[in-house]
Amino acid sequence: MTYLAKPKLLRPDTPKNALGYTKRDYEGAISTLCAGCGHDSISASIVQACFDLDIEPHRVAKLSGIGCSSKTPDYFLGNSHGFNTTHGRMPSVLTGAALANRDLLYLGVSGDGDSASIGIGQFAHAMRRGVNMVYIVENNGVYGLTKGQFSATADKGSKSKRGVVNNDSPIDLVTLALQLGATYVARSFSGDKEQLIPLIKGAMRHRGSALIDVISPCVTFNNHAGSTRSYDYVREHNEAVNRLDVILPRDKITATYAPGELRRIVQHDGSILHLRKLHEEYDPSDRVGAMNYLQERAALGEIVTGLIYVDSSAEELHRYLNTVETPLNQLGVAELCPGSEALEALNESLRRG
Repeated sequence: MTYLAKPKLLRPDTPKNALGYTKRDYEGAISTLCAGCGHDSISASIVQACFDLDIEPHRVAKLSGIGCSSKTPDYFLGNSHGFNTTHGRMPSVLTGAALANRDLLYLGVSGDGDSASIGIGQFAHAMRRGVNMVYIVENNGVYGLTKGQFSATADKGSKSKRGVVNNDSPIDLVTLALQLGATYVARSFSGDKEQLIPLIKGAMRHRGSALIDVISPCVTFNNHAGSTRSYDYVREHNEAVNRLDVILPRDKITATYAPGELRRIVQHDGSILHLRKLHEEYDPSDRVGAMNYLQERAALGEIVTGLIYVDSSAEELHRYLNTVETPLNQLGVAELCPGSEALEALNESLRRG
């Protein structure tokens, strides 16, 4: 048995961020996924986003379910908190953890099988409740661990590696998230880091439920002619609605953009989303318009990518529940057990209600 480990020695001139960390500090174990798997590109994009945002690794909690995608948290942020849940149950475990400790950045990583099939109910409630999280779906349209059957997101009419045609209508998690009330909704492609990394940064700075659906080709079972989740197909049918960059207020950043309208969206922490429109008619603050646009482009066989919808004034679950500012896991006996008088007062208020 051969065990591969990343070398611990780094070049003296290895770049560091404002915290003094290198990108190696944000990496994890060596991937055991198939060579060329799009999921590895997503892991690399998460590493780059956290490095650029100067996020302390131990301030991140990463959670996943079951599947090829749910293995990937082992390959990034090795010094963060992590929990691998059962199949389709990641959102409820993440919700409980987020309610117990609001001071962590919650990153849920799932797949099209984990979220659109067995876990679709959990996905729906996490979106509608406004859980403060970044929910990344690594979407390849197949069940890679069980030899490439169609998943619930596979397009109708697409072909499997063996030539079987899918006759079922697909579940579009982006449209579903919009309908359920998610306040940051995006789609990207694992082969386009220039677009994906800023989208992850924006989601990490957003307060509320943030979904990024990432089309991530399975090189073993779904990267052939006839597949609508292959590298070639996505590149040929990609319809990007905007270009995105995230600018932190403490740094002076200059950038050159192509001609077109620029929109500044200020998020809760002061970070600024800079959106450069590629389609003048597209408005990422219009939820209904976004849903209509997705349907129109899907009818033309196009895959819409970019920041599809964002609500910069969104609130999140702690605000709705009016929870205390102190994380629940830091409260003492006096706060958690206030005594019989407080209990009686609570019961009386419920009787009056």
